[in-house]
Amino acid sequence: MSLSAPTCIGASVSRIDGPAKVTGAAKYAAEYVAPDLAHGYVVTSRIARGRIRRIDVSRARRVAGVIDVLTHDNRPQMAAQDDAYRDDVAPEGAPFRPLYNDRILFSGQPIAVVLAEDPEAARFAATLLGVDYDEEPHVTDFLGQRDAAVAAPKGAFGPPPARGSVETALEAAPVRHDADYYVPAETHNPMELYATTAIWDADGRLTVYDKTQGVQNAHTYLCGVFGLKPEDLRVMSPYMGGGFGSGLRPQYQVVLAVLAAKALRRPARVVLTRAQMFELGYRPAMIQRISLGADADGTLRAIAHDAVTMTSRYEDFYRQETGWSGLLYACANASYAHRLARLDLPTPCDMRAPSAATGVYALECAMDELAVALNMDPIALRLKNYSERDQHSGDPYSSKNLRACYEQGAEAFGWAGRAPEPRAMRDGDELIGWGMATGVWEALQMSIGVRIVLSANGHAEVSCATSDIGTGTYTIMAQVAADMLGLPLQDISIRLGDSTLPRSPVEGGSWIAASVANGIAATADAIRADVLRLAQGLPHAPLAGAGPDDVELAEGCVVSRADPSRRTPIADALRHARLERIEREHLTEFAAPKLAHNTHSAVFAEVRIDEDLGLIRVTRVVSAVAAGRILNAKTARSQIMGGVVWGVGMALHEETLIDPAFGRIMNANIADYHVPVNADIHDIEVIFVDEPDAEINHLGVKGLGEIGIVGVAAAIANAVYHATGTRVRDLPITLDKLRR
Repeated sequence: MSLSAPTCIGASVSRIDGPAKVTGAAKYAAEYVAPDLAHGYVVTSRIARGRIRRIDVSRARRVAGVIDVLTHDNRPQMAAQDDAYRDDVAPEGAPFRPLYNDRILFSGQPIAVVLAEDPEAARFAATLLGVDYDEEPHVTDFLGQRDAAVAAPKGAFGPPPARGSVETALEAAPVRHDADYYVPAETHNPMELYATTAIWDADGRLTVYDKTQGVQNAHTYLCGVFGLKPEDLRVMSPYMGGGFGSGLRPQYQVVLAVLAAKALRRPARVVLTRAQMFELGYRPAMIQRISLGADADGTLRAIAHDAVTMTSRYEDFYRQETGWSGLLYACANASYAHRLARLDLPTPCDMRAPSAATGVYALECAMDELAVALNMDPIALRLKNYSERDQHSGDPYSSKNLRACYEQGAEAFGWAGRAPEPRAMRDGDELIGWGMATGVWEALQMSIGVRIVLSANGHAEVSCATSDIGTGTYTIMAQVAADMLGLPLQDISIRLGDSTLPRSPVEGGSWIAASVANGIAATADAIRADVLRLAQGLPHAPLAGAGPDDVELAEGCVVSRADPSRRTPIADALRHARLERIEREHLTEFAAPKLAHNTHSAVFAEVRIDEDLGLIRVTRVVSAVAAGRILNAKTARSQIMGGVVWGVGMALHEETLIDPAFGRIMNANIADYHVPVNADIHDIEVIFVDEPDAEINHLGVKGLGEIGIVGVAAAIANAVYHATGTRVRDLPITLDKLRR
């Protein structure tokens, strides 16, 4: 029996990096100082397609403080092959090459960077560049290109195979639903602007402080682009002011900063503006058609889910929007199709819960409409078609406690008091609507390396190249290490966000918490074995004959699990061996699970709508989540709350507007691009449903970053219908759409 149960894992521990952030001690990419630092300002294209005929930099160069202006004509050498620009998560196609040639692929493309002694001079000089173009016709109207969309290439994100005979089943179904659902392009707006500070030293080595979700991905990318030796480049990103998928791929400012440092042989910094951020990362617009067929008792007989999404002309970015429909509910007949509309825009990127946030929105709205057609409670319809197996593979789940999500979420929300008829619930001048939806995400794990250094003074340093993108990675790493090593939390130090540290994938997909936590556990096992071996070298060793599995590390000692009185202080074991520390580095590999592995949720939303003004308020949300073992109750709740807020934005606020005449974003600022503010957010209750999972990994961890947003927009859209009797199928839901 264990000496003591883990005390840190699962506890509501405040972020250990919190004091550094609130006091300003934490440095972000644009805050690193260096002597003789040059400042860069990016000049972007005014056209959406064509070529640069001429760039006149003469006036800009005459501005006091300007050092140089880099264009495709005078930049340092860059690689000529596409493969050099293809990062770890790049889609198929020809990756964008910043400042490479005269070709214009999208409006807002970087065409020059002005370098000056201070940022103000660089910004002013940038307004003086004269640029002439040979403009070509462009296409940026997504809805106008729907019929011209082409089939998405087969690959990892391709639709799953169809099963059964959908057309026959739809025709035979007594109750059918068929509709289109539209989600506009939504643009990333993390608090921290994208920035890079590139430090050039006298030996030609570079230290690059970059805003990124993967320092080793950025390292490999930069080595390829510039032909650098890996040992001559170090990429660091210890803190990040929000990524959410926008930083999975290296953004163009990192190339421009390194170009500047190489050209000037001095440190250089490039910080993007908020408007320039709008050309970096966005969730692609999409039209989804859902067809459902069911028996009169609600049994699903057919599901057809087709999607058209936007991408650039030069890369084939897409995500698996349609397969969630065939995964969530038991149905013998299902088909999927995915087409791409190629536009003269930058390539889209991952945004929190890519494909699930959007694909499940369409599915869960369609399920609500089917429930209305059946005169059936929305929860009852979902339970009628509940699946204990992955419908694509037929595999049972490692764990699935979605039933409890429905039950506990409905009870906390008061769902039993819902009047089923639309417009039946009112409070004064406000119509009240209650809606619900299911959420689902993948429980993924990636190979990861962890180094632990355990010192004789009772301190441990845990290192991994992973990033903390604001999710609390510093904290959960420390919690797991404290329990695995039997040390107080304050005696654990965490190093991350450095390309020289043990191997890590990019941080995304909700896989880092599970991966790094189990990586720490595996490395701590090796440390424990080493300490035991040293302890058994002591005279009259109390742990003689014990094996590594017979002992644990606790209270600064290696201790017998069967008899806690048999113990040896770690300090004594190291001192006797004349060691100051033990160091272990371990690469943890995760075998492909034999069982299906997902997280699930049930989301309940209340809206209040002023019938005269059409004003919509989301006044209550309950999110019940089944996501395996929770590592930190406090940061986990924060993750789900953040996802809910984003879901409110998706449902009611966010929409990137592109002028098809110019191919330019019209609301490229956070005044015109609407996101929820404090006044828009009311009561959010988070419930973590108990879901032990001994199959997914040693610690039973699944990950939480994405699941919080999935289903939220659908629950709100369904609540709006319940309140008003008007079904809005295109997001965001605005007052004009309620009055059509």
